[in-house]
Amino acid sequence: MLRPPTPDSAPPTYKLILVGDGGTGKTTFVKRHLYGEFEARYISTIGVEIRSLTFHTNQGPLCFNVYDTAGQEKWGGLRDNYYQGSDCGIIMFDVTSRITYKNVPNWYRDVARICPQIPLVLCGNKVDIKERKVKPASITFHRKKEIPYYDISAKSNFNYEKPFLWLAKKMLQHSNLQFVASPALVPPEVTVDPVLLEQYERDLERALQQPLPDENDDL
Repeated sequence: MLRPPTPDSAPPTYKLILVGDGGTGKTTFVKRHLYGEFEARYISTIGVEIRSLTFHTNQGPLCFNVYDTAGQEKWGGLRDNYYQGSDCGIIMFDVTSRITYKNVPNWYRDVARICPQIPLVLCGNKVDIKERKVKPASITFHRKKEIPYYDISAKSNFNYEKPFLWLAKKMLQHSNLQFVASPALVPPEVTVDPVLLEQYERDLERALQQPLPDENDDL
């Protein structure tokens, strides 16, 4: 893991891998950051988009180099080089597609095999769509692995900063870390019913009070 910089040096920079089934909105999520510097790279035949996202905190700026497979999920074992050297990661699924949540354990195992100790966050994208298939009460994998979970909506910017803030706290080992400025984001493409989002938040809180299901009973 990279160490925080000395004064006047470049901000600490961390490799963040973004994984999940194709079509879950990973690339859209990363591209919401207005000033994310883009670099296209090819590593062992895998097309990888890398965007450097800078966040300003009460401990100074820090940067995540976000590695997005950009739709190349089919390459399977060739992802090993993509994972190597990662400091942290986000696993994403689509709340309108049950199969993308069912595959979350596979992505977790895939990452843990190469990077067994890195902090991970689970995100359920597309909560702006009313036809939600994966209900908050059904989302339990994160509890089994003791990692955080956030409902997000890439197109509406809902909860955009939360997974990055949690990971930033882990990277800088500072529990009181806060963003001192909101990330510069592309204007929302859609609006989300705030009443619906409040309901989801309540449902997630209630779900935390329920016993965990059997190992293979996430859905």
